[in-house]
Amino acid sequence: MNSIAERLAAFNKGLIPDKVEIKYKYMSQNAFSFLRGTCHLFYEDLSKVKDFPTSPNTWICGDLHLENFGSFKGNNRMVYFDLNDFDEAMLGPAAWEVARMLTSIFVGFNSFKIDPAEAQKNADLFLSTYTKVLSGGKAYNIDPRTAEGIVRSFLKNIKKRRESDLIKKIADEKGGQFKIKIDNRTHFELDKKLKAELISHLTEWIKNKKGWSANYVVKDAAFRVAGTGSVGLKRYMFLLQSTKSKKKYLLVDMKEAVQSSLTPYNLVKQPVWASNADRVLSIKQRMQNIPPALLGPSNFKGDIYVLQEMQPLADKVNFASIAAKDDCLEMVIKDMAILTASAQIRSGGMQGSAIIDALMAFGKQKDWQQPLLNYAVKYSKQVAKDYNEFMADYKDLVAAVEQSETN
Repeated sequence: MNSIAERLAAFNKGLIPDKVEIKYKYMSQNAFSFLRGTCHLFYEDLSKVKDFPTSPNTWICGDLHLENFGSFKGNNRMVYFDLNDFDEAMLGPAAWEVARMLTSIFVGFNSFKIDPAEAQKNADLFLSTYTKVLSGGKAYNIDPRTAEGIVRSFLKNIKKRRESDLIKKIADEKGGQFKIKIDNRTHFELDKKLKAELISHLTEWIKNKKGWSANYVVKDAAFRVAGTGSVGLKRYMFLLQSTKSKKKYLLVDMKEAVQSSLTPYNLVKQPVWASNADRVLSIKQRMQNIPPALLGPSNFKGDIYVLQEMQPLADKVNFASIAAKDDCLEMVIKDMAILTASAQIRSGGMQGSAIIDALMAFGKQKDWQQPLLNYAVKYSKQVAKDYNEFMADYKDLVAAVEQSETN
């Protein structure tokens, strides 16, 4: 096997084998999907670049790309469009975040057969908008009142969704009660013993959680697969029923929180976190304008998880659908740049992050911008090469995973 296959096998070792097969399947769709599933390769390669532009340290989500933006209901009950994936979040160079986003533009546009000139134009637009907002030192937010174009339509359509619609999509009614649909694509049956332990765990958590209603009983649980990079981690979904209204249900996601894949390559000193769940939740709170109502961390059988309510209003951007509407691309890219800069400004000066004055000065500097664009163009070609090598060894990688299941 080539070095890409070996690097992938080493990184995914220790994850749930049959779910790693699913991860590889998702990654095989195109080079953009491959980029989404290989954040670790991106930063391993970046850490070896000697002439990479320097930048102030700031809070970064770490895995910023075209589909890591989306909608959710904030804890003030309003709907927002913002960065929404913080599994890899750390304190790191501001340019790292921008480089990954720019790379995703070049890789994504190529994967969806968009004119290379459009990719360059939109990458330039992202960078110019990002630096303009950063140099201004003011953070912005996007909600249905301020959104424009396709993001405005996206948020308006999202607002029409109801909790009952989400329940009906994910659960079936049997004998007057709902059960999670097992489709073996996103929802998988659990071992009976593990399922009982999980239901017991969440029942106890609900009983002891301060500030959260205990008027729910856990009715069902299943294994959940979502995203790309995190597939293979332990992740569960719970169906809860209200004890006050038998027709009211709630879905809760419980996702394993592990070390950020940036950790081996990021030399910036980090705060001491109580756990990886604490890291994810704390940085999410800092970077988002109004974070969603999070339920908090939970320890199950020695592993740390992030618990949060699944919302009917939560949805990620599907870039493939946006790519089909050429007139919408530039407006979406501009919004993404505004949110990226705003998240860094909003969290500026916190526990080692550069103060806003330093971020403003960085935004005004010109010497780093073209080199960063050049790097993104060059690395996007590396991603295409790595993807082709991955596909050449795809069957061997899957066979190795299947073999590990039998051992």
